[in-house]
Amino acid sequence: MNLLTINGMRKSYTDRILLDSADFSINEGEKVGIIGVNGTGKSTLLKVAAGLEPLDAGEVVKGSNVKINYLPQDPVFPKGITIYDYVIAANISGDNRWEIEGEAKNILNKLGLPDYGAVIDNLSGGQKKRAALAAVLLKPCDILILDEPTNHMDNEMAAWLEDYLNKRKEALIMITHDRYFLDRIVNRVVEIDKGKIYSYNGKYADYLEQKTLREEIEQSGERKRQSILKVELEWIRRGARARSTKQKAHIQRYEALRDAGGPAEEESLQMSSLKSRMGRKTIEIEGLSKSCGDRVLINDFNYIFLNGDRIGFIGRNGCGKSTLLKMIMGEIQPDSGVIDIGSTVKIGYFSQENENLPQNMRVIDYVRETADFVKTASGSISASQMLTRFLFDDALQYQSISRLSGGEKRRLCLLKILMEAPNVLILDEPTNDLDIQTMAIFEDYLDDFDGIVIAVSHDRYFLNRITDRIFAFKGNGVIRQYEGNYEDYLNALQEEENPTEDKTAQNREESRQDKSKPRMGEDKVKMSFNEKREFESIDEEIAKLEARIDSLEKEIAASATDFIRLTACMKEKEEAQEALEGKMERWIYLMELNELINKK
Repeated sequence: MNLLTINGMRKSYTDRILLDSADFSINEGEKVGIIGVNGTGKSTLLKVAAGLEPLDAGEVVKGSNVKINYLPQDPVFPKGITIYDYVIAANISGDNRWEIEGEAKNILNKLGLPDYGAVIDNLSGGQKKRAALAAVLLKPCDILILDEPTNHMDNEMAAWLEDYLNKRKEALIMITHDRYFLDRIVNRVVEIDKGKIYSYNGKYADYLEQKTLREEIEQSGERKRQSILKVELEWIRRGARARSTKQKAHIQRYEALRDAGGPAEEESLQMSSLKSRMGRKTIEIEGLSKSCGDRVLINDFNYIFLNGDRIGFIGRNGCGKSTLLKMIMGEIQPDSGVIDIGSTVKIGYFSQENENLPQNMRVIDYVRETADFVKTASGSISASQMLTRFLFDDALQYQSISRLSGGEKRRLCLLKILMEAPNVLILDEPTNDLDIQTMAIFEDYLDDFDGIVIAVSHDRYFLNRITDRIFAFKGNGVIRQYEGNYEDYLNALQEEENPTEDKTAQNREESRQDKSKPRMGEDKVKMSFNEKREFESIDEEIAKLEARIDSLEKEIAASATDFIRLTACMKEKEEAQEALEGKMERWIYLMELNELINKK
């Protein structure tokens, strides 16, 4: 059953059109993830759906008994209220106070807010957001609307929320840039792009595949339009005169094709790796310790950062991760220990907050404070060109910073840091408020960054993508080192908890792999009858698979406007490629075995 429909919505912010004749709807049981570049109108769509912001044009149709709960990006609280009183007051209806108290405390504990009597005014931004989330989750509704619920959450909280939302039956509309979180919860992805709304059934992985198909179809249609336009242009140039109705219609068709325009190319954030020279001495930490009251945050931590290091620090909120980064930056002094920083080290610090942004300054002027021109791998470019690469068009460049969205401000901070050409990047929750497209390009940038990257993050995808060493805060000042990315860290944890089970599984895997290798140590090495037949025919089978893949690629190009056929062809091509990979692995095995036999 349909719960909410928005038809023909048009919404602008000053001179920026956010939504242009766009449609959106949600049905019972749907879990919808909203994605798009920062500043495209994601939060605006949520406010419209929640009934908090009017449209310039269009209509919102909602069932009379449909109840909506909404978590804004930046919640506002009454002055002087405690966490507990706020959550309870938001959910009292009649005599249900005693019923909800237990559940309220349970949710607050899960969200890392066990001090129920703490005054919200004294909390950090992340704690305030989680207090507002607790109040929203506790209240029954038909549509739950969440704007960036996982920001400032550690991995345990995010995992709990993931499980909690999967169990809820209510419809969900959510903005999140956590790609794992998105992939495990939603059953539909809605993308806002240049004022239009595109809907894709399935999870985030399905969205990526379907979007690729849509763009291929659009590009194929554009190629056909250009081909027809070329023929029509030739006809016009031959001097045809519009003396008949038929000729007039022909000219009108040409003009319609000419004016239609092709699919808009997706803007992409481009970053060139800017870095200052760094000497041999980098950052050396020896015997570092820090306490907060009776709590030991860091105890005797030692590490020498090497050029090329990709380090991730993880742990629960409040364990001391950001404190460690601030000690490296010199903002906080350690209780004991030494942090020795080389003279050539130039640090770029991307903090959690944008507190230092001059709100009344124009975007272009803020960037020009660093440099009017910067040198990149492709040459020298102006500050304005650099802003354009970061998806700030001409109109945005001359607006005041105060008029930017939260994500656009984060992107602007990131640009300024990179323009200063650091050779050490210190990133404190860098993915907060950054859209998925910006994060993907930033990750590509870090791949090519010739320097040190030190990151504190709860974004599992980001940690998997960029780190090669993890330091985990275990509590009581203990920091454990794990080699590899976040997935490797999880595997190491599992092995620590179940060593016998993991060792058995590893032995089984090693045994399985041994059976697939040529029998190098056996006295008598020979092929079985079936292996001989396979060896004689495998080259022909590989050639057939390669020919089939070539044929499918041609079919895909020819079927770009037939979505059903296109999907079938791409699936068949994927299966053929998997079969080819298997055959190639088998061919290598048989060739090695044959060579071994011939040597004997």
